[in-house]
Amino acid sequence: MNTNGTLIEALGIEILSASSEKVEATMPVDERTRQPFGLLHGGASVALAETVASIGGLHCVDPEREVCVGLEINANHIRGKKDGIVKAIGTPLHKGRTTVVWEVKIFDEDEKLICVSRCTLAVIQKRSS
Repeated sequence: MNTNGTLIEALGIEILSASSEKVEATMPVDERTRQPFGLLHGGASVALAETVASIGGLHCVDPEREVCVGLEINANHIRGKKDGIVKAIGTPLHKGRTTVVWEVKIFDEDEKLICVSRCTLAVIQKRSS
């Protein structure tokens, strides 16, 4: 997957592993991902969560015919983080014909929960060019 010029690249997200059963990724907490008060921006956490869910969703469909796009996402921000790295671990809750739902938990280096998110993806047919 080419992530050049995407939000994934801009935020420094790195995919560690990806399958239809689990996706793991990291993201730095730095000037790209902090809000003005010096803490990890909730939107950056949500972007990480949707990235993890979307990559997992792509492993649940036929990539020749289908893609997954975000339909709904929610997030609970549990704990603040000022610097370092966060790690997201996503697992599927539902793998259906038209929707896929993933739970994504984001942890700090000490495995303390930073954020928990649920992302529903719509499975859509690829458009022919």
